[in-house]
Amino acid sequence: MAERHGGQILVDQLKAQAVRRVFSVPGESFLAALDGLYESGIENIVCRHEGGACMMAEAHAKLTGQPGVVFVTRGPGATNASSGIHVARQDSTPLILFVGQIDNRHRDREAFQEVNYREFFKPIAKWAAEIDHTDRLPEYISRAFHQARSGRPGPVVLALPENILSARAVVPDIPPVAPMPPSVCSEQIDAVLDLLCKAERPLVIAGGSVWSSAAAQGLAEFAASFGLPVCATFRRMDRIDNRHPNYAGDLAVGMNPKLAQRMRDADCLLVLGARLGDIATGSYALVTPAAPGKTIIHIHPDPDELGRVFRPDLGLVAPAVDVIDRLSRRAAQPHPDWADWTWAARADYLDWVRPRDTPGAVQLEQVIHQLSESLPEDAIVTNGAGNYAAFLHRYLRARAFPGHLAPTSGSMGYGFPAAIAAKLQHPDRPVICFAGDGCFQMTLNELSTARQYGANIIVMVCNNGQYGTIRMHQEKTYPGRVSGTQMFNPDYAALARAYGAHGERVERTEAFAEAYARALASGLPAVIELVLDPDALSPGLTLEGARALAQ
Repeated sequence: MAERHGGQILVDQLKAQAVRRVFSVPGESFLAALDGLYESGIENIVCRHEGGACMMAEAHAKLTGQPGVVFVTRGPGATNASSGIHVARQDSTPLILFVGQIDNRHRDREAFQEVNYREFFKPIAKWAAEIDHTDRLPEYISRAFHQARSGRPGPVVLALPENILSARAVVPDIPPVAPMPPSVCSEQIDAVLDLLCKAERPLVIAGGSVWSSAAAQGLAEFAASFGLPVCATFRRMDRIDNRHPNYAGDLAVGMNPKLAQRMRDADCLLVLGARLGDIATGSYALVTPAAPGKTIIHIHPDPDELGRVFRPDLGLVAPAVDVIDRLSRRAAQPHPDWADWTWAARADYLDWVRPRDTPGAVQLEQVIHQLSESLPEDAIVTNGAGNYAAFLHRYLRARAFPGHLAPTSGSMGYGFPAAIAAKLQHPDRPVICFAGDGCFQMTLNELSTARQYGANIIVMVCNNGQYGTIRMHQEKTYPGRVSGTQMFNPDYAALARAYGAHGERVERTEAFAEAYARALASGLPAVIELVLDPDALSPGLTLEGARALAQ
């Protein structure tokens, strides 16, 4: 074994784990790691802000099922990246954040940009550690990859003192995380189906992290074979193709009232991978933990999740993708006839996604409906957070995985860096980002990153000149007293052109189709500004309506 500096040891360990792409903002605290990446064959996507870099890595992990990897510098670099760590935690996404750290011989002197990362990240990471010996780098990195993927996946943070990275050592590499064979047996699947088949009004709820196109196809086959209605949890709409005749909608913020009632009326919930949290259950009003009034079959990879809020009648510790694979093979098994129940659920969904007019010359519901009907089979749509997303969730008919990327944590600014990561991973697929004017301004500097790496995505900026979600709540609570929610906006088309991208401004719904066609034909990252009426707060609420609710 040859002697190597710590940065080379680290990168060689990443190669052993089959890492092919990392995201970073450079810092002098991890120069040795940057040197290790040189000629390593690992692509280093250099971003403009650590929050954007971490969100790109998180989206990359969602797309691949493998831990995303991001490098940032100490102090402000790490604290900037913490927004992405929070996304990964709430979205159950495997991610590893490497943070450059001060020389550990100066620890506890409040050296330049010193932060105790174990304490700082402890509440939002699965594990946070600092490596104090160069020859233990492989051990810590191996543990990080295991922790990020085990049970309920999540983010891991490793701090790297610069003197540890620059020091040299002779140490063997550790092989990658060993593949785990599917852990589901026939008896467990029998138990799931036996309990399910006792129901008169079952509802399948799909969600959670680490999905695949095979899982989406398997779920579709299982639903069709058994005649079951399937809904998705908040921002997990691509767990099944939304055009599938058994899809019944998403359990989201502002969900279809008929779907909410259907969840109340269901006598059995088969929960595949989801945590069954407050959004899916309407703040625990649709299904109450103390008296759910229905059979709950809960499939989740983390044993600590089963029974944490809802007591399952049958709990199965297993990845949802493994269970779906086995369920999809039981097509010939006898089962009750749920056709009427499922048909009614689908009819309610189709009525819900029929566009309802909102105020303004540009009607967002019509724009999304047009796109939803015309996007190719392999399109990927991303979004961040804001009331504009309510239009997207309602009117977009997402394609099967990976058709939709969005943060269940409700993080603004996520959609644009996620779209860049999606386009880098799938350069031949169309990638469309929806962002509010407030949402886009949080990460629009990554236009430079998109341009540098040829990530030719299309961004729809939904510009209503305000933080629309907060304005909505403000009008409901303090009607007419507008404070802290108005926003100045740049000329987004001109800003896009300044970055060398394509820019369009749409002021009428009828002008959208041609603007979109020009953006597609440009061969560049593109920004289409949709000028919206601020009166259209959400798909079903205007300013006047919000104020009326306060009276």
